[in-house]
Amino acid sequence: MKKILIILMASMLVLSMAGCAGKNDVIKITHKDYTEQRITGQLISLYLESKGYETDVVELSGTMLCYTALKNGDVDMYAEFTGSAYGAIFNQTEIIGVQETYDYVKKASEETDGITWLTPLGWNNTYVLTVRPETAEEYNLATISDLVAVSGDMILGSDDEFINRADGLVGLKELYTGLEFADEVSMDQGLTYAALKDSEIDINSSYSTDGRIAKYGLINLEDDKNFFPPYYVTPILKLEYAEENPEVVAALEELGGHWTSTDMQAYNLMVDEGESASDVAMLMLTDAGLLEK
Repeated sequence: MKKILIILMASMLVLSMAGCAGKNDVIKITHKDYTEQRITGQLISLYLESKGYETDVVELSGTMLCYTALKNGDVDMYAEFTGSAYGAIFNQTEIIGVQETYDYVKKASEETDGITWLTPLGWNNTYVLTVRPETAEEYNLATISDLVAVSGDMILGSDDEFINRADGLVGLKELYTGLEFADEVSMDQGLTYAALKDSEIDINSSYSTDGRIAKYGLINLEDDKNFFPPYYVTPILKLEYAEENPEVVAALEELGGHWTSTDMQAYNLMVDEGESASDVAMLMLTDAGLLEK
């Protein structure tokens, strides 16, 4: 009888360990420290919870911290941008197409770090340099090339990542020869738009999906040398985790392709003006018909 009990207990233990993300296990999700990423983290969490999973969402400060946490197994998944991986993680500078960028980072992540990329969620949140309308008019600015001759008299505001990344200011200066600013001020991305509107800075490294660009009537300078790569936000997770949890992967794949960059401008603005990231993520899911209102 004791032997039978021991066998039964051992079998139950094996069954309880099978599948890393059973409905009683907590799925660990992370995101970066600004509006759109906070929404995206909640979007993934809410949708998985609607499927019966329990989730835990934590915030980290940037691309490398999130990617390293995933690579080390400290978290199970997060949503990364194709362009961020291409430039910041894999140090690539050659401009290639949208699909080529995705294919490159998926292959490199799988072969180098055992991390796979799923279907992009739909929107492209690329960098843009933004100025006030009166600045554009005074200096006749329409493109980044136009900016080069007058940038030495201007203050740039941006988050810390943009200043230090190869797909940010470092690479931008290399391509646009002579692009130098009187000062480069690092601040939380959420503060940069108000700083630009209030003339505390002259140029902002903006996100193309940020609703405050339209709200404040700001002008985006054309990237006339096509420096910035595409930044399509995509759920990523360890290959081993994906293979052990096909139901979780299937749920995440259902999120693919549902939202445009214009959609995200509106959703981001809601959070910037006081709505919770969780409430807006729920709205995104109901607007897309993925959850009932």
